[in-house]
Amino acid sequence: MSECSCANAKVVSVDEYNAVIEAARHYVDGLRTGDAETVAKAFHKDAIMYGLAGGKSLLGGPIGNLYDFVRQNGSAPDIKTRIDVLAITPTTAVVRIDMEKDAIGADYNDYLTFIKLDGRWQAIAKVFHQFNC
Repeated sequence: MSECSCANAKVVSVDEYNAVIEAARHYVDGLRTGDAETVAKAFHKDAIMYGLAGGKSLLGGPIGNLYDFVRQNGSAPDIKTRIDVLAITPTTAVVRIDMEKDAIGADYNDYLTFIKLDGRWQAIAKVFHQFNC
C-alpha cells in the first residue's frame, strides 16, 4: 500500500468551515439582539467596513461605525440570514451573509473577510451592499 500523495491532500477540515460560520454567527446574533458587544466578537479590533447604502451612498471606515449603528438602531428580531463560506484556506476565509430585515428594515449582502490569528477566526473587513428599503 502506498502513502497518500500531498498533491491531493485536503488542507482545510470541515471543523474549520464550522469555526468560520460560528465566528460569523456572532455578527448575526448581535444584530438580532441589538448587542454591539456580541457583534464585536466576530471582528478584529482593527477591522474596516465599506459599502453602498441604497446602492448609492458610500459608507465606511472603522468597524466601530457598525457598533454605533447597532447601538443606535437596536435589535432586529425579524432578521433572516444565510451564511455561506465562499472560500477558505488554512488562514483566510471569505463569507457571504444574505440578510433580510435588519433593525431599520433593510436587506443586505455582506462579504466578510476572515483571518485566523492565534487560533481564532476574526473578520478583518466587511464589504456590503444595502438594497433599497
